[in-house]
Amino acid sequence: MTRPVRAIPADALTEGDPTPGMQRLAAFAVDGLWAGLVHTEPGATSGWHHHGEHETSLYVVAGRLRVSYGPDGAEAVEGGRGDFLHVPAWTVHREANPTDEVSTAVIARAGRGAPTVNVDGPDQA
Repeated sequence: MTRPVRAIPADALTEGDPTPGMQRLAAFAVDGLWAGLVHTEPGATSGWHHHGEHETSLYVVAGRLRVSYGPDGAEAVEGGRGDFLHVPAWTVHREANPTDEVSTAVIARAGRGAPTVNVDGPDQA
């Protein structure tokens, strides 16, 4: 049976799973998919975390976003407005905003289980 298409207005987004240093807002979650926004304040760096078996796509709509990962968190990628970032499942990482404006990204996660697991730090070298 076909389900109706729905719109989720910006003022209907709800607080998403918390990680220190960032604000996630959930638009919707259905079996196998989570979608929402993340806002990161200027100069802020999130806590270390991973997304379990979820593959994560970030589309940067404002500002810049740096994702650190790898042994000791020594590797990083950075994207700006119009860029996509992909965070593979189980990858321990943290996001940072290296600019003086709020960064905003649209998040889509495909997978099952807890969408965010906060951890003490990255893998050691």
